[in-house]
Amino acid sequence: MPHPLPELIIMAHILVKFGGGLITDKSQLKVINQDAITELSVLTHYLIENGHQITIVHGAGSFGHLKAKKWQISEGYISDIEKEQYVAVAAIRQDMKELNSYITQELKIQGVESISFPPSNWARGIGPNFKGSLADIANCMPNIVAITFGDVVDCEEPRKFGILSGDDLMVRLAKEIDGITHCIFLLGDTEGLLTAPPSHPNSKLVPTWSRNLAINGEHNTSEDVTGGIFLKLESAAEITQVVPNVWFLDGRQPNRVKELIETGHTRGTQIVP
Repeated sequence: MPHPLPELIIMAHILVKFGGGLITDKSQLKVINQDAITELSVLTHYLIENGHQITIVHGAGSFGHLKAKKWQISEGYISDIEKEQYVAVAAIRQDMKELNSYITQELKIQGVESISFPPSNWARGIGPNFKGSLADIANCMPNIVAITFGDVVDCEEPRKFGILSGDDLMVRLAKEIDGITHCIFLLGDTEGLLTAPPSHPNSKLVPTWSRNLAINGEHNTSEDVTGGIFLKLESAAEITQVVPNVWFLDGRQPNRVKELIETGHTRGTQIVP
């Protein structure tokens, strides 16, 4: 009698977004959440050690949104404040590289090798149809974590510059990297999508969401210049067309990522077509 074939183990390729509100304090200029960054780095190491591949996108939080809001960077070029805007553009790009360095340094401490791809170096235009090749990110070795992030990028006239959101990067990466099995948005202040804003006393977790369900959310325009939960949901809904597992999870509870990868279920919101 021949021996039965061993069970085929299918490892995950996880595209994960570290939300800006998770890795920073969005209300204070350039303040990181070191505990969150450390826990996420430990999680990344665990997943790689167990044979999974990880690609990371991270948000800007207080390293991008506050200066961008002050100088109206998301609106593009404004002649009356041209000088101040260009100073802010250069500052935000440098601040984003600094934020990225905190993540890569902690990953290195945890034994994870990574390569970062700042969009200001290779992308042009805003929204999910931005121009720029994702080949270097897509072709990264399985044991090396490719990282990119929301950034200020050059645009065509008359805008000249704008904010390329990490959520738009998630959409393109999900569509252009072969074999993505899970797309996970890690949030900093909630377990997933809620029936009302997190501050509402009667808000409850929505376990499953699709485009045909209404959204009762809020967008904090004083801290966020890229669309908040509404852009995340639209991006996630688009990703469901190409990725089978799309989730909003509580980034403060990294074990839920392990549970999802290992069992197929966890507490959070699954986005479905």
